Amino acid sequence: MLEKAMKYAFAIVGATTGLTVTRFVFIRTGTSLESYVSIGIMVAASVAFGVIMLYIGGRIVSIVACSMEKVEKLLQALTLYELMICVAGLIAGLIVANLLSVALMKIQVIGIPLTIISNILFGSCGVFLTLSKKNENILEFRKRHHHNCKVLDTSVIIDGRILDICRVGFLEGELIVPDFILEELRHLADSHDDLVRVKGRRGLDVLNSLKKDSIIPVKIAKTKLDPNIEVDERLMQFAKEEKACIVTNDYNLNKVATIAGIPILNINDLSNALKPLAVSGEEMTVKIIREGKENGQGIGYLDDGTMVVVEGANKYKGSEVDIVVTSVLQTSAGRMIFAKFKEPGLTVVK
Repeated sequence: MLEKAMKYAFAIVGATTGLTVTRFVFIRTGTSLESYVSIGIMVAASVAFGVIMLYIGGRIVSIVACSMEKVEKLLQALTLYELMICVAGLIAGLIVANLLSVALMKIQVIGIPLTIISNILFGSCGVFLTLSKKNENILEFRKRHHHNCKVLDTSVIIDGRILDICRVGFLEGELIVPDFILEELRHLADSHDDLVRVKGRRGLDVLNSLKKDSIIPVKIAKTKLDPNIEVDERLMQFAKEEKACIVTNDYNLNKVATIAGIPILNINDLSNALKPLAVSGEEMTVKIIREGKENGQGIGYLDDGTMVVVEGANKYKGSEVDIVVTSVLQTSAGRMIFAKFKEPGLTVVK
């Protein structure tokens, strides 16, 4: 409503300007203002100027509205310290511009426009320069900590371990759940597939428990991102805009977000870091469950689910064997242990 009013205000100003300019020209040229031709020309000029200003005003209002929205987001993201140095930079820039305006005002015709432009230019430069040097202050204010906000993806909510991590206080800041993540959970909970439906309902239960029991705040954020873009892409775009990090256990999302320069907190990484590490030369007993991908390999699992690949153990499927760890491979997708039979003998327990 306000935008329409401003557009019509531009149109009225344009029509008034057209009438005034035409009338001024007629007066200077000695043309009668009361003739039908003069009145028609003045009306046509008013309409033409009004239409032009209506179009230009619409564009200006749209640009200003978009700029104001960006400025609002910027101001909300600024700390008090950053706002103070922005004001200081603006004042410094305006002082320089006004010193120059003493000379610029003496220039005929273009003196006033040059003064206005110099004030805008030097004021903006002062703000951007001080903001770019915000970490080089002599008062040694504490630097602003980015990425205090954590954005949760669908997989980590369904996983559920984030609830225990929040309960014990290992995360700080604010947990944010974008509305499209909540919508995805709802779609999963309404799925016709029993397994998918169970996952969706579990995710909603975990999210509800997070809001009730977590010692850190949990916020459902409304977004205006394109719904046609896939969820992971919207999640990364939202994290960039909010300068937040993504909490996930999705291996592929982890890799893509890292390439895009978005901070990631991977629950699997935390889980792997807390597991006792198996070292080369360590002896253990493992049950061979199935054959491995390579010829002769046997696959077993530890109690925590860690995969153990044993050389030459495929023929001992279903049996427990004594092994010696040769190497450990640990990634965001999990951990794998490579081993061989214990020497000098082989113990097989059926």
